[in-house]
Formats: sequence, C-alpha cells, structure tokens
Amino acid sequence: MDFTIASPPNSIHRITLITGPSRSGKSEWAEQLAIQSDKPVTYVATAQNREEDAEWRSRIQQHQQRRPASWRTVEAPSDLACVIESAHPDHCLLIDSLGTWLANYWEHSEEDWQTIQTAFLASLIQTANQIILVAEETGWGVVPAYPSGRIFRDRLGGLIRSVGAIADPVYLVTGGYALNLRELGTPI
Repeated sequence: MDFTIASPPNSIHRITLITGPSRSGKSEWAEQLAIQSDKPVTYVATAQNREEDAEWRSRIQQHQQRRPASWRTVEAPSDLACVIESAHPDHCLLIDSLGTWLANYWEHSEEDWQTIQTAFLASLIQTANQIILVAEETGWGVVPAYPSGRIFRDRLGGLIRSVGAIADPVYLVTGGYALNLRELGTPI
C-alpha cells in the first residue's frame, strides 16, 4: 500500500526521517535531535544481537556508548508498530534503523511485507509521540546481482519514500552534514 500524503500531519516536527549512506552521521544527528526534544527518550534498537559476530557487537557498543544513561532502550527487531502504539505519549522515540528492521523481514512474501509495512505506517500516522527514524540509503549503487538484494533495496526504497511523505523534517545526512529535504527539495 502506498502511503503518499500531500502534506505532513498537523503536528509539525512530530515525525522526523533521517536518511543517508553508511557512516555519514545519521545516528549522531538523530541523537542530537532527540536530546534537543527535551523529552524523555526511548531508543528503539532494531538490530538483533549476533553473539558470533564480533564486528557487529562492536558497532552496537559504539551506539550504546554514545547514548545518555538516562535514555531507555527497547530492543525491537520485529514489531515496530506495537512499540510505537504502546509508547508513553510524552516520550521521544528514536528508531535506529529502518534498514536493519527491514532486514529482519526480507524473507517474508510481498503480501506479508505489505501488511507489516501498512501497520507500521499507520502507527506513525496515529501516534502522538515525537518520533525520529534513521534509515539507510541503499539504492544509489548498482542494481544488486541477486534477487534477495533487489527485494531488500526495493522494499527499503519504498519504505523510506512512504515515511518521507508523512515526515517533517526529512534530512539527508552525507559527509557529516544534514540537509533538510523538506526545505530544499520539491516533492514528486
């Protein structure tokens, strides 16, 4: 289902999307915005801890060490809609990241994925929370050689575009700089 919306919800700056390439500063920018919210922050981690992967554990630890101790962490590798719907309405939710969350579903059928995505997008539209979402841009390179890579890239691109339609602001972070695409861009 396409959640293309002509304008963002009435509550400006309630949903923020931050997208860009790997190691561009997306998560750090999201963390700065969460701190600036002056609300209690719930960090929603979509990664699954892989005990056998030392490099992955190191990445997770780097994220954990940057976060203020006062932030609550919720591990949600699957049902983001439920996490959003059950969150305390006065909290800021920082969801990092949509690409990692999607990777937990890439083997699902297109029909199942559409159902999951629809529930997630509906939870964003209906929530009273301030939500900051981090997403990876994967479609700037060559077309993946394998069907699983193409499915992932296409689903993530569609998800980012759908979230971007309801988010304000939408930031592109690259090279350590954040650009507000709602201010600079033209919707298509």
